[in-house]
Amino acid sequence: MNELSLSFTPLLPWPALAALLLAAALVALLSLRAGGRGAPLRLATLALVLLALADPSLVREQREPLKTIVPIVLDRSESQSFGERMAQLEAAKSALEAALQKLGDIEPRFIDAARPGGEADGTRLFEALDEGLKDVPRERIGAAILVTDGVVHDIPANAGALGFKAPLHALVTGHEGERDRRLELVEAPRFGIVGKDQTIRARVVDSNLGGTEPVVIATRRDGETLEPIVARAGEIVDIPVRVAHGGANVVELEVEALPGELTAVDNKAVVTIEGVRDRLKVLLVSGEPHPGERSWRNLLRSDANVELVHFTILRPPEKLDGTPPHELSLIAFPTADLFGRKINEFDLIVFDRYSNQTILPSVYFDNILRYVDNGGAFLVATGPDFATVQGLYYSPLESIIPARPDGSLFERAFRARVSKEGEKHPVTRGLEGAKSEPPAWGEWFRQVDADVVKGNSILTGANDKPLLVLSREGKGRVAALLTDQMWLWARGFEGGGPHVDLMRRLAHWLMKEPDLEEEALRASAHGHDITIERQSLKDDAASVTMTTPSGATSQITPAPAEPGLSRAHHAAKETGLYRFQSGELTALVNVGPENPREFREVVSTTEKLRPLADATGGTARRLSKDASGAIFLPRIVEMREASSFGGADYIGVKRTGASALKGVEIAPLAMGLWGLAALLGAIVLAWGWEGRR
Repeated sequence: MNELSLSFTPLLPWPALAALLLAAALVALLSLRAGGRGAPLRLATLALVLLALADPSLVREQREPLKTIVPIVLDRSESQSFGERMAQLEAAKSALEAALQKLGDIEPRFIDAARPGGEADGTRLFEALDEGLKDVPRERIGAAILVTDGVVHDIPANAGALGFKAPLHALVTGHEGERDRRLELVEAPRFGIVGKDQTIRARVVDSNLGGTEPVVIATRRDGETLEPIVARAGEIVDIPVRVAHGGANVVELEVEALPGELTAVDNKAVVTIEGVRDRLKVLLVSGEPHPGERSWRNLLRSDANVELVHFTILRPPEKLDGTPPHELSLIAFPTADLFGRKINEFDLIVFDRYSNQTILPSVYFDNILRYVDNGGAFLVATGPDFATVQGLYYSPLESIIPARPDGSLFERAFRARVSKEGEKHPVTRGLEGAKSEPPAWGEWFRQVDADVVKGNSILTGANDKPLLVLSREGKGRVAALLTDQMWLWARGFEGGGPHVDLMRRLAHWLMKEPDLEEEALRASAHGHDITIERQSLKDDAASVTMTTPSGATSQITPAPAEPGLSRAHHAAKETGLYRFQSGELTALVNVGPENPREFREVVSTTEKLRPLADATGGTARRLSKDASGAIFLPRIVEMREASSFGGADYIGVKRTGASALKGVEIAPLAMGLWGLAALLGAIVLAWGWEGRR
């Protein structure tokens, strides 16, 4: 294809040429008025000079026509997996490819729009369209075609935001009359106080239905079934959920699927409530004053979240001296309040060097036993009395104390060591200084000789005898520390030791902190990458069964990562709640948004894209007229510029006329040989004419 045009490359700026032209015109006008017979020749000569200065040229361009580009965005979001939609999409892709190929001068560009990356949510077709056309001049676009279910979440506000002037056509998958019920979260709390209720507000939405029948909303917390809630379609209901523990409390809500429903994926909703403790209430009872008492007090008070109640028994019954009570300044030990009416208000009870005195009647020991059995936490920090018959082991608390004294003490220097079990236990694993030999800790000088009767010994001392023993009792936890020398670490003796980390971990294990469980299965998600951790004191951790949101199951075998900790990673392909099972342990993790936009509306529609399509002269229509799944693709025709590019049985593609420059031929009209000859001829002719006169 050749194009011919006239081009000027002036030797002087255009304003200078305009001034010369004006001056030449003035001279010619004066010459004509004077009646000079050579005026026309002078005028022609001046015109030729000005033409030479303008340097006109004939330009012949050799151009190659370019194909019109038609981007076709294929919606491969998760909602397209419902029913016959994906089959319709593939059929439409093949049909479009064949139809556009027949036109010859059109280049189709297929763009897959799948799950958005990063934190994006929903179906984002126009983002994919813009990304797929980064290398395409916008004037080459003849039309854009979207093959989608019609539920798109990044529709531009107007046609101008598309960045090109061409029709937009939407070919919608699915069919009329689709049925769906979904559970919609109205309000979902992110945090909650442990032991308190949080309220989730939800609504059941039925599409294309009257929805008058009551619907049961099943509720589960960490896999445990809670009281169901009865609601009606469109009604907002309040669902109270108790925050059972610190960390993630995963709450599942589910309604029964309808007969013939499009999908049951949106019948479920997941809420993760992060449990936080308000203030931990700790009761510390010191049986007598001693150097370690202040260390316990300082350690517990250093945590702003701990409310400490501390009593030290300064005058036990065996030291009665006959002093009248009204002359004593000591505070009476409120046993009835602390170990009777208010015992269940405490998160942790610590007996520090408390012997089997008569301060507490046996009925209060029974209360402690019930407190632990019902989920309470009890720590015994022993002293020399523990090795005698006055020790707590020979009280009614014998049934829950995990170490039995043999009646002797070690009173010599030794260093605490993490035991083989302790290397795997979260309370002592990774303690600073534990891996060196000997451990990089200060020495202690007294330890009760005892044997483990239950639980796990995670620290050892002199002669590798147990030093810290943990056990479970009923729903509660018990720990026995068989030394009263922890204060030496707190004072920095011989460099001290990790007493703060150790005692905080111990206290949180006693109060059931999920991250410190010795037998645990945990799962966490970062984007679509799931990390599975199996914590165990056993040598070989069992495999883990994974159940995906769609119900598919598979086996995962975590690999050893640290002592007692195995880890595996899984790239999630689905959005929703994943369930992991190992023996009796269960872990839940939600991948993607808790209430994803992708599943809030799953019924296909042409109405969302129709306004934008109409504004560009395009169309929005269904590919299938019924539930059979068979598609009807309209004819594709090329059209010149028009206000509408679609009809009942066709969609139009605008001819762009775009071309690429391949070569240029330039023929000077004034500066070449012929132009110079004309100029010289005019000058000679004018000179000769004037000379004859």
